[in-house]
Amino acid sequence: MPDYPGSWRQQEGERATVSTIQLVDVKKVWGDSVAIENISLTAEEGRFLVLLGPSGCGKSTTLRAIAGLETVSAGRVLIAGEDVTHLPPANRRLSMVFQSYALFPHLSTAENIVFGLKVRKVSSSDRARRLAEVAEMVGLSGLLDRKPSQLSGGQRQRVALARAIIAENHICLMDEPLSNLDAKLRHDMRVEIRNLQQRLGMTVVYVTHDQTEAMSMADKVVLMRDGHIEQEGTPEDLYANPDTTFAARFLGTPPMNLLDLANGPDGAVIAGATGVPIFAGDGEGLQLGIRPEDIELRDHGGIPAELLLTDYLGADTIITARIGDQSLLVRVPGRVRIADGERAALSWAPEASHLFDATSGRRAEARETTAQPA
Repeated sequence: MPDYPGSWRQQEGERATVSTIQLVDVKKVWGDSVAIENISLTAEEGRFLVLLGPSGCGKSTTLRAIAGLETVSAGRVLIAGEDVTHLPPANRRLSMVFQSYALFPHLSTAENIVFGLKVRKVSSSDRARRLAEVAEMVGLSGLLDRKPSQLSGGQRQRVALARAIIAENHICLMDEPLSNLDAKLRHDMRVEIRNLQQRLGMTVVYVTHDQTEAMSMADKVVLMRDGHIEQEGTPEDLYANPDTTFAARFLGTPPMNLLDLANGPDGAVIAGATGVPIFAGDGEGLQLGIRPEDIELRDHGGIPAELLLTDYLGADTIITARIGDQSLLVRVPGRVRIADGERAALSWAPEASHLFDATSGRRAEARETTAQPA
C-alpha cells in the first residue's frame, strides 16, 4: 500500500487490531420494541464492511451502537480488543459521515473541515498542513473559501468526507452518505470513497439500503432483517449462495426468480405446469430459485414457457415469461423483440438452481436438476 503523509496512518509494527471492531451479542430495546437482537459481527482491520438491509432492519442502530450514539441494552462493543461499550463517542477514536452532511452553513469549506481540530485545540500550523493534504486528496483544494450553499451535493459530501479523514482516526462510520445524490454522482462517490478507504487503510463500516453500493464497495456484507443478521459474507458469496429467500431476492437486479414446486408423475415440477420434471422426487413445499441471467431461451429441450413482454435496457433485455400460472424474468444480452403469444423453452445449468424450503425460507438440500441445455 502506498505511503501517504500524516501521523494517523498505521505504522509498521503497530498492532494489527488497532481498528478491528467487534460486536458480541449486542441488543438494543426501546420499551417493548426490539431494534436489534444478538448482533455479533467483526469488521476486520483495514476492511470495508457494509451493513445492508431494508428500512427498519436495524442497520443504522447497529452503526450508532458502534459509535456510542446509542447505549446498548445488552452485549459488548469492542474496538482494538478494548471493551468500549460504555465509553462516550469522543473516546472511541472514530469518525462519522452522515446522510445529511451536517455542515455549518456560515462556515467556509476549510472551516468546516478543520472545525473538529479547532475544538481539540490542534495547533494552527498542524491544521493548515492536514487541511492541505486532505483537500488535495478529495479534490477540494480550489473550493476551500466557498460556503456550503455554493457547493454541489457531491462537493458537500466531499467536505463531510474530508472532515472525517482529517481527524486521523483509523475507523470511519458512514450512515447512508450517498442517499441525497443523483445516480451519476452516487457512482462517482462510490468509486472515490472506496479508493480513499484502500489508500488510507481505514476500517470502514458503511450503512446502506442500496444493494449496488454493497456489491461494488464491500469486502464483507452483513445483510440484516428485522433486527437480526440474515447472512454475512463477501458480495460474491451472498449473490451466488443465498442462505434464504430473503437474501436471494434482496441481492440482484432484477432479483432471483422464486418458483413454487409441486409433485409431478415423474418428479418435482413447477407448480401449475406440466411436463418436464425439475428433479426426481417430491417438490411439494419447496421453491426453486433461478437468477434471470442464468436462464437460456431455446427452441426446444427445456421447460415450455410463454413470453409476455420485454423491457429493453440497452446492454440487455429483461423478458417476462410465464410457466403455468407463475411469472419469472429472463435476462438476455442485447435487444430482443417477441411476438404476441410467442413461446420458448427455458433452460439453465444444474449449478444455477437453488432450492429453498417454502415455509421457512431457508436453503434446502440440493437435488440433481434435469432442466438444463440439451
